[in-house]
Amino acid sequence: MNSTVQFRYLLDSWIVAKSAPRELTGDRAARKREAIIPAARAAFVRDGFDASVDSIAAEAGVSKVTVYNHYGTKETLFTAVIGDALEGALAEVIAGTAQRLAESDDLRAALKWTARAWVTSMTQPDMLALRQLVTSEVRRFPELGTAWREHGPDRARPTLAAAFERLIAAGRLTMPDVDTAILQLYALVLYPHLVHSTYGATLDEHTTGKLIETGVEMFLQYYAYRD
Repeated sequence: MNSTVQFRYLLDSWIVAKSAPRELTGDRAARKREAIIPAARAAFVRDGFDASVDSIAAEAGVSKVTVYNHYGTKETLFTAVIGDALEGALAEVIAGTAQRLAESDDLRAALKWTARAWVTSMTQPDMLALRQLVTSEVRRFPELGTAWREHGPDRARPTLAAAFERLIAAGRLTMPDVDTAILQLYALVLYPHLVHSTYGATLDEHTTGKLIETGVEMFLQYYAYRD
């Protein structure tokens, strides 16, 4: 390690040590975070996990110390970016799913709407780029995978489980294992897109529509859904 690199390493280590994340509150702290998160998201999508905290701070218009004050480490910052990105992509989807399952007696229509919304939200280019980054770094930082799972489509699991259990009790579904069924639903309508994205490929609109239509029908037929 040459003297310049060693100095930067020691300087960054000192900054991290002096700037352990604190519970920063108030409007000013909120504005700082509102600037840091989108800047970090853009940097991670553009440069991967090698994005420097210096460049993130510069894009956010804050100091490097400010970034560390709020997030402590780059891993913590990236976890926050994941949570923010998934919240922005899926908040309306989760709410829409809950509303349709609660207000409608048509499970078929509700699931098709949900599947379409999932696919549309989760296949945006920057969302796929973030997911690729998570998968490439998850062995070093397992918490990234946990954050993706907890903030992703799994957030719809309680709503889906409640709807399925209500229909089971009413004799309109035959579903011995609700958790397995929810995983199978994801596998039919969403996961093909995520698998193809790992190869840099996308599924066209016609294939997407067929996966949703036939996937939901297969799911409901297997579990003996009765209108």
